[in-house]
Amino acid sequence: MELNSETPAEKKRSLSFVEQFVEEDLEEGKNSGRIQTRFPPEPNGYLHIGHAKAICMDFGVAEQYGGVCNLRFDDTNPSKEDTEYVDSILNDISWLGFHWGNVYYASDYFEQLWDFAIWLIKQGKAYIDEQTSEQIAEQKGTPTKPGVASPFRDRPKEENLELFLKMNTPEAVEGSMVLRAKIDMANSNMHFRDPVIYRIIHTPHHRTGTKWHAYPMYDFAHGQSDYFEGVTHSICTLEFVPHRPLYDLFVDFLVEMNHQKGNLSSYRPRQIEFNRLNLTYTVMSKRKLLALVKEHLVNGWDDPRMPTLCGMRRRGYSPESIKNFIKSIGYTKFDALNDISLLEAAVRDDLNRRSIRVSAVLNPVKLVITNYPDGKTETMIAQNNPENLQDGTHEITFTKNLWIEREDFMEDAPKKFFRMTPGNEVRLKNAYIVKCTGCKKDSLGNVIEIQAEYDPESKSGLEGANRKVKGTLHWVSQEHCKRAEVRIYDRLFLKEDPSQEEGDFRDLLNPDSLKKITNCFVEDFAAEKKAGEYLQFQRIGYFMADLDSTSEYPIFNKTVGLKDTWAKINKD
Repeated sequence: MELNSETPAEKKRSLSFVEQFVEEDLEEGKNSGRIQTRFPPEPNGYLHIGHAKAICMDFGVAEQYGGVCNLRFDDTNPSKEDTEYVDSILNDISWLGFHWGNVYYASDYFEQLWDFAIWLIKQGKAYIDEQTSEQIAEQKGTPTKPGVASPFRDRPKEENLELFLKMNTPEAVEGSMVLRAKIDMANSNMHFRDPVIYRIIHTPHHRTGTKWHAYPMYDFAHGQSDYFEGVTHSICTLEFVPHRPLYDLFVDFLVEMNHQKGNLSSYRPRQIEFNRLNLTYTVMSKRKLLALVKEHLVNGWDDPRMPTLCGMRRRGYSPESIKNFIKSIGYTKFDALNDISLLEAAVRDDLNRRSIRVSAVLNPVKLVITNYPDGKTETMIAQNNPENLQDGTHEITFTKNLWIEREDFMEDAPKKFFRMTPGNEVRLKNAYIVKCTGCKKDSLGNVIEIQAEYDPESKSGLEGANRKVKGTLHWVSQEHCKRAEVRIYDRLFLKEDPSQEEGDFRDLLNPDSLKKITNCFVEDFAAEKKAGEYLQFQRIGYFMADLDSTSEYPIFNKTVGLKDTWAKINKD
């Protein structure tokens, strides 16, 4: 037996509980061994990392077991939906690296859902209620107190049917009537207390226009759409656990209707629920995210501070890092708050393997190599990625006048300061060893220039050049660099769990969540990089060129630091 092989029992324990359910169904021969899942977003906003967890499960299960995952847009509420969101969802799923079998819309089934509702009315299983939404809510009771039947609950089937047809006319008044399923007003499950299944909306639909004026509710459209499509496993989040009995009941009604029509299939989709992804210092509510965008509290859905996938992509997160993070936290039956530092660690780990190393100076001070010939230039060879030698090298120009980080110099340094200080040697990365000889200051005592002398025999790569010095500094040539803007991001919210705080969530926003630094310099090679190319600014962190970046005025977003310093800073 191979050392890394697993016994069947060990393999089963390594599977998520969702995968175990799927394997049990396969072992029992359900659905003739067919696996079909779906990812059903509502096109009323941009996808965030919470959706990514569902995407990884829905598409992952289908891939793992040789099935198909379809994409279905739950477009049953035209007042909140838009084709802009449809396009963004398609783009985000593709960016994550998943491929759907087919694209469907809940609106594809409006005719079938309408016919099903008519069947329910004729069977005495649904009725038109003309009460207000407030009256209906009040009559539903509480989990410990039975509901009160609507005065319209027993109106004749013919009258219900006539009014239902009237709901789908331009003359129908929004809120004047709804169609409710007739189930059980005393049931302990509140979702069974005659739920509303159709309401009137006159907003034109992004696909069907003004054809419909009555639209199905989510609970009525969701399970039926799964049934119409042949979904075998309807995987969703934990908030749908109490909805599952209603999901199953409506499917039972569909099966009954089909049996009456001669279709005796016993097929039923199976709903399975897992925990949502919640992150510290983040909100996942679409309503709150939309408010941030509409009120210009952030710079759009793709603001790099947002938990949206397009925001994370713009910031420089890789799809692999997001998927690795989701895999690391796993799927359970219990909701939890995940530390955002775990996500950042996954990003850092992935970008370390794929990022091109470049030189950038964010807080510059001049360094003059006083014994280096005026006007001379040298081409130094910089390795693109020491973690992957196949990424090759690029050239960086060395000259007499350089920029280095101001924090890398101290005139009166403590004993363990191994960077630049008078009398000490440091190596300039990929170049020479230099010894600091002094500095110049302005009238206020601020250092404006540092002087150093280089050792011509210490050039990197030359035999005998690697004598030991304790510090290595990055640099850029003043004559061969571009001024750049760098955007540094902090947590968007000040509180660890803003969704649990009382009051207006806007009051919890971090006023220092974005810092723009405009007096930065990057080597020419870095200035040519585009959005989508992963970079490491040596000794600083991981960065990506912004969508608005140009070669003449580069703009970079900081993705994540080389180390997790945020927790330590805030602890101190």
